[in-house]
Amino acid sequence: MEQKGKYYITTAIAYTSGKPHIGNNYEIVMADCIARFKRKEGYDVFYQTGTDEHGQKIELKAQEAGVTPQEFVDQVAGVIQGMCDLLNTSYDKFIRTTDKVHEAQVQKIFKKLYDQGDIYKGAYEGMYCTPCESFWTESQLVDGKCPDCGREVKPAREEAYFFRMSKYADRLIKHINEHPEFIQPVSRKNEMMNNFLLPGLQDLCVSRTSFKWGIPVDFDPGHVVYVWLDALSNYITGIGYDAEGNSTEQYKKLWPADLHLIGKDIIRFHTIYWPIFLMALGEPLPRQVFGHPWLLMGGGKMGKSRGNTVYVDDLVDFFGVDAVRYYVLHEMPYENDGNLTWELVGERVNSDLANTLGNLVNRTVSMSNKYFEGVVSHKGAEEPLDQELKAVATAALGRVTEKMADLRVADALTEIFALFKRCNKYIDETEPWVLAKDPAKADRLATVLYNLVESLCIGASLLQPFLPETAEKIVGQLNTSLRDFDQLGTFGLYQSGGRVTEKPEILFARLDMKEVAERDRGISEAMEKAQAAGDSGKADQNGSLKEMEDSSGEAPSVEAKPEITYEDFAKLQFQVGEIISCEAVKKSKKLLVSQVKIGSQVKQIVSGIKAHYTPEEMVGKKVMVLVNLKPATLAGVLSEGMLLCAEDAQGGLALMKPEREMPSGAEIC
Repeated sequence: MEQKGKYYITTAIAYTSGKPHIGNNYEIVMADCIARFKRKEGYDVFYQTGTDEHGQKIELKAQEAGVTPQEFVDQVAGVIQGMCDLLNTSYDKFIRTTDKVHEAQVQKIFKKLYDQGDIYKGAYEGMYCTPCESFWTESQLVDGKCPDCGREVKPAREEAYFFRMSKYADRLIKHINEHPEFIQPVSRKNEMMNNFLLPGLQDLCVSRTSFKWGIPVDFDPGHVVYVWLDALSNYITGIGYDAEGNSTEQYKKLWPADLHLIGKDIIRFHTIYWPIFLMALGEPLPRQVFGHPWLLMGGGKMGKSRGNTVYVDDLVDFFGVDAVRYYVLHEMPYENDGNLTWELVGERVNSDLANTLGNLVNRTVSMSNKYFEGVVSHKGAEEPLDQELKAVATAALGRVTEKMADLRVADALTEIFALFKRCNKYIDETEPWVLAKDPAKADRLATVLYNLVESLCIGASLLQPFLPETAEKIVGQLNTSLRDFDQLGTFGLYQSGGRVTEKPEILFARLDMKEVAERDRGISEAMEKAQAAGDSGKADQNGSLKEMEDSSGEAPSVEAKPEITYEDFAKLQFQVGEIISCEAVKKSKKLLVSQVKIGSQVKQIVSGIKAHYTPEEMVGKKVMVLVNLKPATLAGVLSEGMLLCAEDAQGGLALMKPEREMPSGAEIC
């Protein structure tokens, strides 16, 4: 694939006041899809996401939880990053605004802007909204309440530093007019121009004294840097910006950002405040800011007070990672809000993933095995129908690329599934089961199945940025690999004589919609009970640290072992292993013996997990292995390591596996 230069993409950083819901997580999946697609196009991609960790709200949350603010954000940031990993996102950097490098650079940025006269000291007086950490004038209030969140506001006066926004307003207006691609969709640009820029900008408060949890203004004790100058700066501090002129080579390579992907509710901060800060610093502006719509729950905005919050781990636990990725990517319109319910996800899984895609792969592999013992051969018995299928397959890349260039991710995914639908139609048109009855048409049957396998290779390669695990499973069943994009315009690259897998895997099982509804009701009832009890648990996205605890089942009691030093721990060698074969140990009721591939070597490991796993279940699993355990003989069988497991209070065992796909032999540290 020809290299096309760099591509720097960011998401908004998640606020660590509590566990985010699926509406917040949608953004990181969309950004991941774009990043993966750009990599496939040949770009050198850097994808950054992270957490925003300062502010009065977090200070109050920590007090309520009885912990320090740092302890609070450490816990929540871990949950947020875990969700990024759960959704299989390929971020290159996860930045936290409590990172020392970030904090030091924000102090330098503040001082530079102060020294050059862009920041001055004054006092702020107005109506203050604590949840939004924003001051408002009486005229800005809506029915006497905060115009952003609708909550109560209180009169407040506070000494603060301010940024001279009006100094750069005309320059920003000129930039927006000369770069129509800068703010997308166009409706967001019109909103910013008409509602904020053209009426005139007020100076912006950039420091606070009413709370302590923030980056200190180092030359004026008592002041901390306000959220916008702190949080927005992550896009440059995370890649090596230095306000004193010593920026890293990475920064020089990556900046300006090619895309800031954010929610429409924070478009003002990213298209007015952030560009003006950059202008004052003498840095280029990002090439594009895209304000995506919201993902609504049953037609309404998700929120704790509405009792309609849905969490990604609940959805993934029931539907699977790629099913959730498919839904949020496919069901989010370009500009208008999308909608999510459990029933809608279930219906989409059944119609698109199980029927259109899963059934197609299963039929193709099954027929190849039934009629040709799994061998896929091109016999040249072509008919006009084949040309129609080939035309759809080879044109798919262009159609998908066109949609992705405009960030129309849902439309791009629809184009890929148009190819899968055409394949299903091709099966109906060619009727392989009829061809199989006539020995004289064996070559025609072989050609039909070859065309289906080849089309699936092209479709899976296009699908990879959207549903990475599913794409790999498809080509795995065809015993081939995903292709580079520059190969997708050619039909016929599948090696004639290749062999599909003997037993096709069900990619997506059809769901019982009654079971989907019951699961939804069960989670909703658990949320309501938790709220009624005054302990929000998983239902409260803005709750204390209790919400991060897993309340599913009895907590096991584990006896503490003596403390060890880091030197003791460093002696242990942990690596990722792949189980390539497994069988029961004869004359043992508890033991299984596995052959585990760890990088270039294979170790034999005996484990007492027969009551929890069958040998067939073990094969193919990626597991965590203690590699340098002294060999021992168990029940007459040599064991050269240990598989790591977790044990619950009832004695149930679960193998420890990497959250993300990792190669065999990867070091665990």
